[in-house]
Amino acid sequence: MAVHIVLFQPEIPANTGNIARTCAATDTTLHLIRPLGFSTDDKMLKRAGLDYWQYVNIVYYNSIDEFFEQTEGEYFFLTKYGEKPHTSFDYSKPEVNYYFVFGRETDGLPDEIIEKNKDRCLRIPMNENVRSLNLSNTAAILVYEALRQQDYLHLR
Repeated sequence: MAVHIVLFQPEIPANTGNIARTCAATDTTLHLIRPLGFSTDDKMLKRAGLDYWQYVNIVYYNSIDEFFEQTEGEYFFLTKYGEKPHTSFDYSKPEVNYYFVFGRETDGLPDEIIEKNKDRCLRIPMNENVRSLNLSNTAAILVYEALRQQDYLHLR
């Protein structure tokens, strides 16, 4: 079981590339829900300098419904509308799959997903000077919080 990052229709290739690097460094699975706002073919990845892409476990889905049908575990949804900080949940059981689901950079997750999962909507605490943190920074915060709670298992 593991920690998972889920990107719903990501639009900015640099964000996904940075998240993929974090996933490669931590053995975190990356789930990408189409449509993507960029290409992930080998030629594009090499041009972007993503030479670690082969170390990332990536799973693609054609819809968020397909993602939910094919996965099982605990789901957490990142949104500025979350009422609970990310540290208020227990991610310490290495035998559980923890999925951190992120929305598009421009408009986040669909409202119906947020409404249906209010008790699992997380936020990263911050002041009111900015609208949100960068997607790749937020993903890294979540991955490392979950791994910290698991005592970093196999990481050195």
